[in-house]
Amino acid sequence: MDAAQPLVDLAPIARLALLGVVLALGPLAWIWLRHRDASPTRRLHALTLLTLFLTFDLILFGAFTRLTDSGLGCPDWPGCYGKASPFGARAEIHAAMTEMPTGPVTHGKAWIEMVHRYLATAVGVLITVMAIVAWRQWRRGDPTVPSPWWATATLVWVCVQGAFGALTVTLKLYPAIVTAHLLGGLALLALLAVQAQTFAPRPVALTLAQRAGLWVLAALAVVQIALGGWVSTNYAVLACTDFPTCQGVWWPPMDFDHAFTIRRELGIGADGGYLPFEALTAIHVTHRLGALVVLAAIAVVALQLWREHRRAALALAAIGGWQLATGLSNVVLGWPLLAAVAHTGGAAALVLVLAVLLARAALGRHRAAAAPLARGRVGLAS
Repeated sequence: MDAAQPLVDLAPIARLALLGVVLALGPLAWIWLRHRDASPTRRLHALTLLTLFLTFDLILFGAFTRLTDSGLGCPDWPGCYGKASPFGARAEIHAAMTEMPTGPVTHGKAWIEMVHRYLATAVGVLITVMAIVAWRQWRRGDPTVPSPWWATATLVWVCVQGAFGALTVTLKLYPAIVTAHLLGGLALLALLAVQAQTFAPRPVALTLAQRAGLWVLAALAVVQIALGGWVSTNYAVLACTDFPTCQGVWWPPMDFDHAFTIRRELGIGADGGYLPFEALTAIHVTHRLGALVVLAAIAVVALQLWREHRRAALALAAIGGWQLATGLSNVVLGWPLLAAVAHTGGAAALVLVLAVLLARAALGRHRAAAAPLARGRVGLAS
């Protein structure tokens, strides 16, 4: 990268924002045409579901961007060498490729990185529209619209995600930032999932043990996804290429001090030197052990739900099997791109299912608590 090119160049931001608006017009027009005779609240619900779907796709494309080493395809932010697209940066990209033929900048990687930014901007525009419409309907006194604070929280969070996206580039794929960016994307997915439930409530009555099981599974899933992000961002997947052993033994040499030093650059250890291979092994093995715990938790929760909520139990079991299959494929097949993206997709699906189940359980608990009060009012009225 040319030393004169700043890491943050806001010159193309207006054109990027305009492009995001143009991309968002397609989904907005589709929602309007498909639900033109529906109420504003119904259209807002449909927009929330579509944004949820596109956010899931964005998470997958973000994984694709990371796994193809395209995160620095344009080594500045928000544009590409100060331009709104790689078209305008052809000369700079060519110069970077000439200087470093095996470096992170290529025309293909630049396009992958910028398409990811375009899609993220479009999702941000859709969430902004959701917040505006929610507040507008709420101020009109529409009793069918949920609290606009959900949409506001989602808008604030997508802005935070944008900041982490910028830091991912400007801090040169700093592992802690990249992992936080992944977790932030999944948190955005969960926010949208919960928000969608507020439009069409489907309460689920769960026992205290079932609710506790779901919350424990959710906490374990967050830790395990963070570990998975740490594996990916530190390129530790291939530290073990056999299974169930690692490097031919059950407990290979590992360096946990360097492995889980959070404040360090990519490839750098706690002492400022190169990250030792034993640290990569420790990262990989810890993620494997975490997978065993999460899979066991999924089995327990699925069994808890099986009799009364069979579809939810089947969904959790299917995701657990998917994650096991794709995780093993990453190891024994040498980290193929398809399996790696599918593994991230499975993590996103788990977050989505857990968010929906916990939201429905909260609605069910609220309905159960409100029922005696309603009966009491009826009794007093009679």
